[in-house]
Amino acid sequence: MNVSAPSADTLRAALGAVLDGLPPRQAAQAVERLIANYRGATPTHAPVLRDRSDVAAYAAYRMPATFEAVRAALYALADAAPDWTPATHTDVGGGTGAASWAVAEAWDGAARTTVLDWAEPALAIGKELARGVFEAEWRRERVGTALKLADSDLVTVSYVLNELTEADRTVLVTEAARAARAVVIVEPGTPDGYERIIAARTLLVEAGFTVAAPCPHSGTCPIVPGSDWCHFAARVSRSSLHRKVKGGSLPYEDEKYAYVAAARFPVTPAPSRVTRRPQIRKGQVLLDLCGPDGLARETVTKRHGPLYKEARDADWGDPWPPEADEDRRGPTTTDED
Repeated sequence: MNVSAPSADTLRAALGAVLDGLPPRQAAQAVERLIANYRGATPTHAPVLRDRSDVAAYAAYRMPATFEAVRAALYALADAAPDWTPATHTDVGGGTGAASWAVAEAWDGAARTTVLDWAEPALAIGKELARGVFEAEWRRERVGTALKLADSDLVTVSYVLNELTEADRTVLVTEAARAARAVVIVEPGTPDGYERIIAARTLLVEAGFTVAAPCPHSGTCPIVPGSDWCHFAARVSRSSLHRKVKGGSLPYEDEKYAYVAAARFPVTPAPSRVTRRPQIRKGQVLLDLCGPDGLARETVTKRHGPLYKEARDADWGDPWPPEADEDRRGPTTTDED
């Protein structure tokens, strides 16, 4: 029986207990090296996390942000398939298990999780962090061309593709598509991260998957390559240790991420998705949207009644329009009108 429910607060508490006494200077030095790997400067087959001090630094630096980004992607999948619950979950390259924490929270620990990673110190600390919160198998496995996954309801691949060569990325996504009923892939919210997500999305669609989120369709992304990139932001609360390791003073940060969630079973994607922070002006809200017909800007004004308030409350990454009776929304306006 779980002692604690998995959540951002539970994760921060577990990190604090495991990392108590970690010298901030030592952690900060390890973080500097890890940042280069996180940004994907050099593809590598070697473990990014080499020893316990590396893992401790990584956990303080990355776990809260990875958890929030993956959680947002999982809830978007859950919104598109509200009657579906995974019974089994494989976290590929899961390291200390941030994505597994997010899966355990999203579906109340219903899934039997297996975390695969090549770095034994990461698996050891991940198991320690999760003790008493959720059950998982922590297994050492190289993520490469020889990877064979057991059939699973859900496969997550978070912040892993940037560590692989293009050929290995193709093999991994193809294998995930073969093994899973649903796949969620999360990458940094950079132009390069978006390109990796688009490549993975293409492979999933070619394998017969339907895109559940963030896209409202499974067709070609309407963004002209090189002109922009699709990404979102998740608010991350920083613990005191997190602030020390990252050298920041604010109690929060925004994690930029790109993702795709796709499934082999029926899903209902959002009608449209808010792709930028809404611009709130006097008497109107400007929403940048991606919909079935491509990119558009919608203007919602006070004359739209209740929809105007909902537009003011809308956030970057939200589905649009919100569920409501069509006859109470009033007319909508786009820049093309």
